[in-house]
Amino acid sequence: MRFLLDDEQREFGRTLDDLLTTAGTPAIARAWAAGDTAPGRALWARLAETGVFALAVPERHDGLGPLPLELTVAFTELGRHAVPGPVVETVAVAALLDHLDDGDVTGTWLPQIAAGKAVVSLCTQSKSDAAEGTGELRGQPPTTRRRPRTPRTPEPAGPYALDADAADAVFVVDGDILRLADGHGPVQPSLDPARRLARPHGGTVLAQGPHVLAAAARAADVAALATAAQSLGLGRALLAHTVDHVRRRTQFGVAIGSFQAVKHRLADTLLALEFAQPLLHAAALALAAEDPAAGREIAAAKVTAGEAAYTAARAALQLHGAVGYTDELDLALWMRKARPLRDAWGTPAACRARVLAA
Repeated sequence: MRFLLDDEQREFGRTLDDLLTTAGTPAIARAWAAGDTAPGRALWARLAETGVFALAVPERHDGLGPLPLELTVAFTELGRHAVPGPVVETVAVAALLDHLDDGDVTGTWLPQIAAGKAVVSLCTQSKSDAAEGTGELRGQPPTTRRRPRTPRTPEPAGPYALDADAADAVFVVDGDILRLADGHGPVQPSLDPARRLARPHGGTVLAQGPHVLAAAARAADVAALATAAQSLGLGRALLAHTVDHVRRRTQFGVAIGSFQAVKHRLADTLLALEFAQPLLHAAALALAAEDPAAGREIAAAKVTAGEAAYTAARAALQLHGAVGYTDELDLALWMRKARPLRDAWGTPAACRARVLAA
């Protein structure tokens, strides 16, 4: 079976690509990493005008969706251009609130998310998270967690929320309790400076019960799907940067891109990325159809896209040589996202376990 986008979906992707190319996302990402969120918020508003966030919000709350396939198109472009901010977490919150269907909370937040007026983040915790770290924190290995006891129990993402300092609200799922955090701890150093992590605390309880678990599981699936799309776009950008570099860099009077070993390395990277794309689209279609196997499809897409992007990052680092290690090169904005995105919302081990469990 072939999973091909239609003309309208491809045009949507091209529109976002053009918008983000002219927006100068490298400078925006550097400003975000330094704590200046104003350029990022301005870009957020422009993305909202194209309907990016409305894709996760149902029409009854002023949205366009939920449209998982179009969401993957959008997030592939966000990953390709290294857009900072809790974009994944915002659409995950939209999915959570939509599935929760609480009149007051849903009616308040979903229209704001669709219009781009609310930047929100999401943190899913378990009781053991108080003693856990996260693989995004600098100097710490990725956390390896056991397989969830039931397919509908979301994997804890750790005690940290992404960009809690920049978000208008941080929603926290703690077991079967949903609360709105009233503050956060200090921002922690991360492998990717543009992914700012902080521990949310306190807050008002918004809902409690088994329906919170079900809504959180849906949100985790949407987050994993959007992160997989980001990884795919990230990997494509890294490959494009590397191909351009090996065409210009010379050794012994010839471009290094003509060397057989370099060609093979880049071909392997391209194959990994191309293999991930149909899995991503299949997962989006399964989620849209409420297929019981959607979770397995999403896990397969997540691990495949994440590993492909990580492969692209390693190839980019090696083939750029010493210059690839410098933060001054814009390439670093993409390379430093590869591992955090690979591990966010489902580590490779957790995704493989989910596929095998099904």
